Amino acid sequence: MKHIIERVIKSLKNVKGSSLAEFATTTALMATLAATAAPKLSELSEGTKAEKSLNELDKLKTLAGNFYQDTADTEGRGRFPGQARYDYAVGGDHHDTRSDIHDPSKHNEERDDIEEDLFGDYDETTDTWDGGSFNDFEDHDASQVWVSVFGLSSDAKRPDNISVIDTDPANSGADVYDYVGGSAEWLYLTNDEVLDSPFQDGHFIYRVVPGYKLEGGSNIVPPMIFLADLENPANLNTSLAP
Repeated sequence: MKHIIERVIKSLKNVKGSSLAEFATTTALMATLAATAAPKLSELSEGTKAEKSLNELDKLKTLAGNFYQDTADTEGRGRFPGQARYDYAVGGDHHDTRSDIHDPSKHNEERDDIEEDLFGDYDETTDTWDGGSFNDFEDHDASQVWVSVFGLSSDAKRPDNISVIDTDPANSGADVYDYVGGSAEWLYLTNDEVLDSPFQDGHFIYRVVPGYKLEGGSNIVPPMIFLADLENPANLNTSLAP
């Protein structure tokens, strides 16, 4: 009997020891899995936000394209929101100024500056870009020449310390058509619904490269619009060239 009791006690001790060991092993595995999965889940979340941001930018691009077609029908030539007419710049060093007739210089300067921000340098041999430099909302040198889509006084979410242009101003006078300003035209297109970036430091911004008239006849080089999310404009952007 004594031997049986001793064997049972020993067996119980072994079971308890084994259970504790298994518990410790399971706990360690769970901790490892949690530590491994957390970055992946975070990556997945960031990827989902990026996809949503690009979807919203595509909506804005579609609205801008519709606006261009509508103004082509009603005003004689298409323009984008914020442009006084097709040959005005929105944002950039030439913000709210007009291209000189038959002069591509403002068009080329604005386009080159935007391409450097968003895409970097182009390599003709490989047909690739090396990556834009404007990849952070705190890059004030780059952001200060981009324009807020809905305006800084709107309900659109934005980080506090940004330095983008508030809105493109309304224009008045002969041969101009932007009577209400850029952000008001965007809000008209969205039925007063503000589109927000899903990122904490995001905010939708844009620039328009001015068009210009070619020599001889009535042909023009049309304007181009570039839209981006301030979270990372070099990665989150879209564009339209009619």
